[in-house]
Amino acid sequence: MISREQHDRMANAIRFLAMDAVEKANSGHPGLPMGMADVATVLFSKYLRFDPKNPHWPNRDRFVLSAGHGSMLLYSVLYLTGYPDMTADDLAHFRQLGSKTAGHPEYGHATGIETTTGPLGQGIANSVGMAIAERKLREEFGADLMDHYTYVMCGDGCLMEGISHEAIALAGHLKLNKLILFWDNNSITIDGAISLSDSTDQVARFKAVHWNTIEVDGHDQAAIADAIEAAQKSDRPTLIACKTIIGFGAPNKQGTHKVHGSPLGAEEIAATRVALNWPYEPFVVPNDILGEWRAAGERSVSIRTDWEGRLAAAEPVKKAEFNRRFSGELPAGFDAAISEYKKKLAETKPTVATRKASEDALEVINGFVPEIVGGSADLTPSNNTKTSQMKSITPTDFSGRYVHWGIREHGMASAMNGIALHGGLIPYSGGFLIFTDYCRPPLRLAALMGIRAIHVLTHDSIGVGEDGPTHQPVEQIAGLRAIPNFQLFRPADATETAECWQIAVKTHNRPSGLALTRQNLTAARTEYSEKNLCEQGAYTLAGNADAKVTIFASGSEVEIAVAARAALEGKGISTRVVSVPCTELFFEQPEAYRKEVIGNSPVKIAVEAAVREGWDAFIGPEGAFIGMKGFGASAPYKDVYKHFGITADAVVAAAEAKLS
Repeated sequence: MISREQHDRMANAIRFLAMDAVEKANSGHPGLPMGMADVATVLFSKYLRFDPKNPHWPNRDRFVLSAGHGSMLLYSVLYLTGYPDMTADDLAHFRQLGSKTAGHPEYGHATGIETTTGPLGQGIANSVGMAIAERKLREEFGADLMDHYTYVMCGDGCLMEGISHEAIALAGHLKLNKLILFWDNNSITIDGAISLSDSTDQVARFKAVHWNTIEVDGHDQAAIADAIEAAQKSDRPTLIACKTIIGFGAPNKQGTHKVHGSPLGAEEIAATRVALNWPYEPFVVPNDILGEWRAAGERSVSIRTDWEGRLAAAEPVKKAEFNRRFSGELPAGFDAAISEYKKKLAETKPTVATRKASEDALEVINGFVPEIVGGSADLTPSNNTKTSQMKSITPTDFSGRYVHWGIREHGMASAMNGIALHGGLIPYSGGFLIFTDYCRPPLRLAALMGIRAIHVLTHDSIGVGEDGPTHQPVEQIAGLRAIPNFQLFRPADATETAECWQIAVKTHNRPSGLALTRQNLTAARTEYSEKNLCEQGAYTLAGNADAKVTIFASGSEVEIAVAARAALEGKGISTRVVSVPCTELFFEQPEAYRKEVIGNSPVKIAVEAAVREGWDAFIGPEGAFIGMKGFGASAPYKDVYKHFGITADAVVAAAEAKLS
């Protein structure tokens, strides 16, 4: 172990880089980096296995800063340990336009940032997903290739957020013993003392959900090291409760909320430099201390090269599969498998709910893509997410591919982000569309990060029927479509469902949601098309370009549109139907294609059992909308559709009114 003097100076390098960056930006949170600098120094200098020159090494330890407002701790350590793309100049441009050093860590801005952590508690749940991925891949490929720890650092705010309990309860249940959580137990939030709002015994809470718990002085180098070593030997996940002083070293502000989220000020920084014997200019780290940190960054090079040797010596099929998984590429022949399945659907023309069509598509996909891991938030029989290949993962057996997330939509979606970020696996899960309200933050963060996580969202409209308005999504579809880089699919039948799954699985750089029906739907696509028509987001399902009426619809309402077209054609009114399985993909198409699909019909009508928001882009403000203007009602679904006027007759009447 390094000497106490060396440790203090290394930790002070973090403290002063953080306080100087916040001061220069006149914005930020110096308190956590100053308070947790000792913990970070011990972890990064002795225990964390990482290589700044090879930052994507699959078997590296993962470090997640859940308390993302303390981002300067992470940025400082990345610079100090020698990540080439994190420089002193980057630190000096903290929170500035175009900088890698955003206010909260942003995945993809710089290597060494394992996930985007802004909303508190997300990092804890992300880390649970990473630990699940490590354990699952260790089961598949063996400890020679996958055997690492996931470390996460959180604050009081992370633990107050409800997502933390969803995440830690599941982690304790699954006995994720290679997950180690450092709690910055400083008893301060922005408003002041924790006692203003909370009196939870956090250690007792973690014990109650079967975690190992250790309490240490967060400024005691030896105690921190002993705690990490004990945690590494535990058969359960470990909480290390680190009693710290927020803003450690600032003589007049440490231990108070004044150092939490505001610059210290020039006078206090000068006093801190004297108190901690740091007589250097802002952003300057003396060569001997920088050298110690750079040596810490090189500490795991031999561990990495030994691992690379084991991978190189692995059985060829195993090595090729491991490399393919971590490249993110799908097995060869995936598209052909979907194509063959679509031929079968064209022959059989099944009348099924799209949640069942999803299960049937997954039976093909899960049999072909072994890295897919499924799950559901305690709705497996309703979501139809468990296929024949998906044996359940249990605390003692990770050979399966199906996670029972429990009633934890928020924690589930965030842990899925962690699985996707870890690499080597593709996660999907199931829930009711209405409950995306419970997991919106991780859906948004997945889109922000551009990662592949797939959400099966069943019971997608007033078609839920008897469960009533609390379970009938009305505004959720529009809300999900509003998230940048999130693609929401609402397929109309079994063929569209297969195509939407194909797109979602192949999409590396964005998350997907599949909004699926509870009620049966007739086949909208009755002829085989080798081309994936859903890839363009919308397409002409029936009719000609010169039609007087164009009806746009998605999902279950395509059936209504087709019936309305038949009625209108019977009256001599030429009508076209456009299926719109994914508005996001449609608006990414070339302008010429978009104009062709929207067309020039004098009457444009949109049909969706949801609110109108978003549909004016297809029908214009003067177009007719057949849908919802308020919440739903409890009754058999056909009665509900009739009650709210979402019927073929209503579409016909709207068209005739517009033509008159």
